[in-house]
Amino acid sequence: MANGKFIGYIRVSTDKQGKSGLGLEAQKKAIVDYLNGGNWDLIAEYVEVESGKNDCRIELQKALQHCKMTGASLVIAKLDRLSRDLHFISSLMKSGIEFTACDMPTANKFTVHIYAALAEQEREMISARTKAALQAARERGVVLGKPDNLTNEAKEKGRKLGTKATIAKADMFAGKVADIIQELQGQGMSLRGIAKVLNERGILTARGKSGSWTATAVRNILNRERGK
Repeated sequence: MANGKFIGYIRVSTDKQGKSGLGLEAQKKAIVDYLNGGNWDLIAEYVEVESGKNDCRIELQKALQHCKMTGASLVIAKLDRLSRDLHFISSLMKSGIEFTACDMPTANKFTVHIYAALAEQEREMISARTKAALQAARERGVVLGKPDNLTNEAKEKGRKLGTKATIAKADMFAGKVADIIQELQGQGMSLRGIAKVLNERGILTARGKSGSWTATAVRNILNRERGK
């Protein structure tokens, strides 16, 4: 039976929601069903809807910050999502915030450590298998990634695609944090003050770093949005 204050966090990818069997409504129901019957208070709910691969978890940072401010526990629908989301694991472990998974309410921070270790091990195993496959290919005489095999046209095309991808990623990130920055700016806050608030809320920078916002970084986001 649930007791205390809780903040819900729900995350789905729009392109996978229909296949996962645990979309937005299903996750909300799982949380409500878990809390039902106890002396609880669901004081807020944060929903992260993403399309494709994206490491920027703005709503997660808001949820964790809200937990810190209110002393509430984070409640999520399924624990097994943690094993596929290293960013979630890292953020949760560093925050020191208590959490509950509806499908495994006895799980604790030690469980999260296990998931993190398993995820790290899986990543190392994949890396080792990839290196072994590449080494076997070299021994067969296969030339891998040799720049001389590319024409000048292909090289130029690769550079343009790389630049385009970098710009698109930067624009996507700017779009996610611009609303927060503009809201704070509307309150009369300076660029330095806005950077301080972003760091206090635990909002990650474009490079995925916490506590690294500066006035210059804030200005760059605003300039990028104005230039669209």
